[in-house]
Amino acid sequence: MNVTPTMNKLTRADLWPLERYADERKDFRNRVIAHKKMRKVELGEHISLLFEDRLTVQYQVQEMLRIERIFETAGIQDEIDAYNPLIPDGGNLKATMLIEFPDADVRAERLGQLGGIEHRFYAEVAGLPKIFAHADEDLDRSSEDKTSAVHFLRFEFPADAIMALCQGVALHFGIEDPRLPERVVVAEATRQALLADFGH
Repeated sequence: MNVTPTMNKLTRADLWPLERYADERKDFRNRVIAHKKMRKVELGEHISLLFEDRLTVQYQVQEMLRIERIFETAGIQDEIDAYNPLIPDGGNLKATMLIEFPDADVRAERLGQLGGIEHRFYAEVAGLPKIFAHADEDLDRSSEDKTSAVHFLRFEFPADAIMALCQGVALHFGIEDPRLPERVVVAEATRQALLADFGH
């Protein structure tokens, strides 16, 4: 049974007040770190996809409220509204994509060579057509000359692909671009974790 979008989104009732969060933060952070490990896919040495869900978004909102010391109703709602679009809707996977090079000069050089790369990411359920990502729907983060180190991707899965995943078919992610060609098969534990995003 798929989770409806309205049921899946965060509300103020899901969040701890700042004082309570201060008490709960250590245990909650450890829980989220373990959760994220199961939802991370690495594409080569320098690209990773972190698949967001309700728990990862709740953590981000709680951290923003803590860092900015936001306690007014309007400010809290603004953070909820900003992050809720990252929660999958039952028929898709949503990911934060990171391009990581430890050396700042190398990073700047490589980002300058990868303009538009975020539009070449795809998901593939074995035997079915590739599902290319919708990138940065809130804000353009790339140009012909360079790209950003962070992007937000949405992979919209048709019903037959979701059904195939539920039946145990392999899931791949890749980059269809000669500048940085990659294709990886998702580990079974991660595939199972991502199935939850479809309500399974």
